[in-house]
Amino acid sequence: MLIDSHSHVNFNAFKEDHDEVIKRALDKNIWLINVGSQYSTSERAVKIAENYPNGVFAAVGLHPIHLEEGMVDEEEAQFKTVQEDFILENYRLLARQSKVVAIGETGLDYYRLDVANRSEKEIKDRQKKVFREQLVLANELNLPLIFHCRGSKENPEDAYKEMLEILSEHKGLKGVIHCFGSTLEIAQKFIDLGFYIGFTGIITFEKAQKLQEVVKNLPLEKILVETDCPYLAPEPYRGKRNEPMYVEFVARKIAEIKGTDFDKVADVTTRNVKELFKI
Repeated sequence: MLIDSHSHVNFNAFKEDHDEVIKRALDKNIWLINVGSQYSTSERAVKIAENYPNGVFAAVGLHPIHLEEGMVDEEEAQFKTVQEDFILENYRLLARQSKVVAIGETGLDYYRLDVANRSEKEIKDRQKKVFREQLVLANELNLPLIFHCRGSKENPEDAYKEMLEILSEHKGLKGVIHCFGSTLEIAQKFIDLGFYIGFTGIITFEKAQKLQEVVKNLPLEKILVETDCPYLAPEPYRGKRNEPMYVEFVARKIAEIKGTDFDKVADVTTRNVKELFKI
């Protein structure tokens, strides 16, 4: 058994066939957590999860890139963001649904701060304010968190360091740093605060040696596997639409990197997800 701890089958990329994609995963004994990035996708994640008696769960939250209006244009993602305010009561009501297992994804994203008529400081301050509000909500509802963190092009560690500062102010939180992309030192600091580290198909890429070294040196007991689908498809599907069943390739790569067997990685990472999200 495996659990894809971070998927987006609630996104438009799966609008026509999300049931078929989920069935393919469940048929392979792979469970999944659909993660919201704004109110609409959070609501959709809950509705999808409610259609399945077991194996499909939801997380609700507001991603930092959806705090500003802009265009995201990257290798695997092209879409326009519409500015959204974090309305606490709306997210609180969603988060109280029985299939919701986490708040997220929420966090800091300093990769693109070129928003018209707003300074970098204003954008960062707004991100940190909304991030803190979601930390408070998670604490109120006793739910773990799913963190998004992406540093600037000039200083890839800046957002990670600021997130660590904020999290160190809030005791007793639980969660996972999803799609981790920083250093071993940074990863260890998150672990020291009690958080898990999530890895995606990026670790299967040929040029991901630095991240593979992080995987090698972290305890398996603090690692979660994920796809972040529809993005970041692992080898041998790189460049194609990712889906939850491909989380197997992430787990197999971790086994290879650590010199252990696949069944052990599957067992331990599944136990980690069940323990964190209480599923």
